Amino acid sequence: MNERILHDDALAASAVDPHAPTHVKTGGTIRLTMAQALVRYLAAQRVVTEDGNGVEPLFGGVFAIFGHGNVAGIGEALYQHRSELPTLRAHNEQAMAHSAIAFAKAHFRRRMMAVTTSIGPGATNLLTAAALAHVNRLPVLLLPGDIFVSRAPDPVLQQLEDFGDGGVSANDAFKPLSRYFDRIVHPAQLLSALPRALRVLTDAALCGPVTLALPQDVQAQAWDFPEDFFTPRVVRFHAPAPRVDDIDAACARLRHAKRPLIVAGGGVLYSRAADALQRFASAHGVPVAETQAGKSSLAWNDPLNTGALGVTGSPAANALAHDADCVLAIGTRLQDFTTGSNTLFTQADVIAINANAFDGLKHRGFVVEADARLALDALAEPLQGWHAERTWTARAHKLASGWRDTVGSLTHAPQRDAVLPYEGDVIGAVQRSNPHSATDDIVVCAAGTLPADLHKLWRAGRPGAYHVEYGYSCMGYEIAGGLGVKLARPDREVIVILGDGSYLMMNSEIASSVMLGAKLIIVVLDNRGFGCINRLQQACGGAPFNNLLDNCVHGPAGVPHIDFAAHAHALGANAEHAGNIAELEAALQRARAADRTYVISIDTDPARTTEDGGWWWEVAVPEVSSRDAVRDARAKYDAQIAARTAPPAPPRHHDHGDHE
Repeated sequence: MNERILHDDALAASAVDPHAPTHVKTGGTIRLTMAQALVRYLAAQRVVTEDGNGVEPLFGGVFAIFGHGNVAGIGEALYQHRSELPTLRAHNEQAMAHSAIAFAKAHFRRRMMAVTTSIGPGATNLLTAAALAHVNRLPVLLLPGDIFVSRAPDPVLQQLEDFGDGGVSANDAFKPLSRYFDRIVHPAQLLSALPRALRVLTDAALCGPVTLALPQDVQAQAWDFPEDFFTPRVVRFHAPAPRVDDIDAACARLRHAKRPLIVAGGGVLYSRAADALQRFASAHGVPVAETQAGKSSLAWNDPLNTGALGVTGSPAANALAHDADCVLAIGTRLQDFTTGSNTLFTQADVIAINANAFDGLKHRGFVVEADARLALDALAEPLQGWHAERTWTARAHKLASGWRDTVGSLTHAPQRDAVLPYEGDVIGAVQRSNPHSATDDIVVCAAGTLPADLHKLWRAGRPGAYHVEYGYSCMGYEIAGGLGVKLARPDREVIVILGDGSYLMMNSEIASSVMLGAKLIIVVLDNRGFGCINRLQQACGGAPFNNLLDNCVHGPAGVPHIDFAAHAHALGANAEHAGNIAELEAALQRARAADRTYVISIDTDPARTTEDGGWWWEVAVPEVSSRDAVRDARAKYDAQIAARTAPPAPPRHHDHGDHE
């Protein structure tokens, strides 16, 4: 977490709530099982509320699917503490972990959830979610059941045996996917393991998934724990303050810049630096471009917001990025979609502000290892009087204004009955269905073409209005993630937009949303397959193959017709199919008025996408092939590689970024 609470635990608690207990050692002990102690410790953690006027639980609850590896131990412990630490039933282990991760992201990493499973498939179903949390630097506590430490019943049901290492279980697969991993082989280990786990979960530089593997026999084992270990306490969030010499060096570089550009990443949101970013950009006339994780850092209609950056970027942002002489990258790890596979701002001096220096070490840039808000505040005074070249700021205003007009045109295009709509048409309909959608709605998505068009076209009016998981681009995250967002923000309308491919991969949490009373609006774009990858396949010279349903192997019954509305209705949701954009807009009004999850499906064109903007993305094309189309694609690929490795050309000044 990129926000610091500058009090010690006891002072913070008493400052917010005079009746909150402080952490005072009593010397007494209490006999608990390992599982009971773990749950009691989690339930005792507090966090200051967003308005700063109170405290609330750090953990919003525990998602649980019980099995023989966790029902007897941690299941009984959760039952005892169900009022302080709610237990939520889900339908798929991976999905419930996605929901927990989305909950944390929607809270800007200020609150989080835990997840518990049995051993075997229950545990390994969490691996994809662990990787997603790791890539996106998001906190989640994973509590999979494990084998018996005693090895008395060896091997137990679902146990994975390593022929060369008797101490290995399936949970060892979490080690490279966790920022901290521990196997609790004795109850006393919780005294060190839980504070370590909490530090990782609440540290801006370390933040990510924590896995505590819980052997079945140890879950049930009792031990005399110090009573003060369970005293409620207000959690301190850790993030580095910038070094004075780093701020001085960054200021010296910025003062020499005439054409600077800010790249706003997810760290801006997690550090609650949106206001500081707006003040800095406005004071110094610096245009801002947003990554997928950073979108909504700056209001969509801010004069200096040039839109999305990179492969899925706007013409405005990409044109400025190509010509910038200095890039101030704030809270971003500069992955290939942001940098156009390292071709977009090769001529710029890169200054990276990041709580984790590892994430900032890109493009041979200078790293300021610091919390985003603290760094921006530290830069303010020494940079007084510095301003980007006036013609550069004016150009940014012009390009940003032109792109906003283009977005309006793309999302309000008239529809012809004979033409299937595409993602941009659907996005426009969703936003038209609520005049205040830019500030009231939260859109959730993850994979396919939609993240590209949403990145360009969605109008986000305040921090958190855009929730797209694109670090791992995980199909199946969408509905489960939407559930987590709704649990975090119950007062907001959560709009999940996804393709038919993602829906079919993971839709079980529709039933969970109905059960929990966590209403979602889910819009399913049915393009009859994996349309995004079908286009990529052909762009690389490949023949349409195994992506759209019509191009897949099928039996004598032919390709199935999938009635998504009927399926969602069977899971307990309200649902309908919209035949066109006008029907979609009417259905969205009914969905907004509904009291439960509402699913709307609509047929869309698998070939169309927003042509405006974009940048090159390196996807390796086969070097040899018998097919002309592949050889032609390889020739274009070789030309791009040659251009990337050639000496940089002199900076160009233009008003259109039409690179693909």
